Amino acid sequence: MRIAFIGQQDFGRATLDAFLERGDEVVGVFCRPDKPGAKPDVLRVDAEARGLKVFQFDSLTDGQAEEAMRQLAPDLGVMAYVVQFAPQALLNIPKHGTIQYHPSLLPRYRGPSAINWAIARGEAHTGLTIFRPTDGLDEGPVILQKTCDIGPDETLGEVYFNKLFPMGVSALLEAADWVVSGEHQEIVQDEAHAGYEGWFHAGESRINWCNHADDVYNLIRACNPAPGAWTLLEGKKVHIFDSRKHPVRKYGDVLGKPGDIARITETSILINVQGGQIEVLKLKAEDGKKMSAGDYAREQGLVIGHRLH
Repeated sequence: MRIAFIGQQDFGRATLDAFLERGDEVVGVFCRPDKPGAKPDVLRVDAEARGLKVFQFDSLTDGQAEEAMRQLAPDLGVMAYVVQFAPQALLNIPKHGTIQYHPSLLPRYRGPSAINWAIARGEAHTGLTIFRPTDGLDEGPVILQKTCDIGPDETLGEVYFNKLFPMGVSALLEAADWVVSGEHQEIVQDEAHAGYEGWFHAGESRINWCNHADDVYNLIRACNPAPGAWTLLEGKKVHIFDSRKHPVRKYGDVLGKPGDIARITETSILINVQGGQIEVLKLKAEDGKKMSAGDYAREQGLVIGHRLH
């Protein structure tokens, strides 16, 4: 089939490669323009290295993008990790329309940080959806869905790269075949179960040590590796990555107030929270690099009773 591809970064590149490797013809690749000084988009680099037509429009809503799409005359449009708004007028141009990947079980967790929110809220499973994009964000009819577990200790990076990333690539191939062959069904999303969550940025990723151990631990997992859950320690911003949760069983095990450092080991720092302690294994100071929490404690002269805010 003739594919018009819209995407970016590693997921976009992996999906592009998968379509090409099985013999599909990619007639054009639409990428967001590279930001000055930023790392080049690996999808654009890969597409250009393969000699494919690459389009980098500041906006996909003007006539230039539509004209380019018409000239390509694709059978199907494929959207793989897209942050630019792509209007219905553009997506309807391919002969069989367009399909899009989203890393949640729509209509739940619509929005740009679906995996972060699912982990932060303690979900035990999630999944992916291939759907028909419309002008409403993640609101179009569903073509295909696949589920996966979220392990109790799995991080954002593990859920995405080990599960939703490879599952998403294969699901887009599967859905493309269904759509072009006419064998697919389109199921309207049930708005009664819909939910939308915005970006998971600095405001959402700050740790409140007065929260329950489960909530703090889930937040840290949801932000690892990005954007990194953070806190203030001795007035310095510190991002926390690898950690463990230790429930407290009885009153006598409580060694201070929430946010207090309760213990420092060779490799870690244990911090009090409601219902337990969080053992921090790896962190990153705002002006430094990722390192062992134990090493950081020694470097900074931290002692039991120092408080995080």
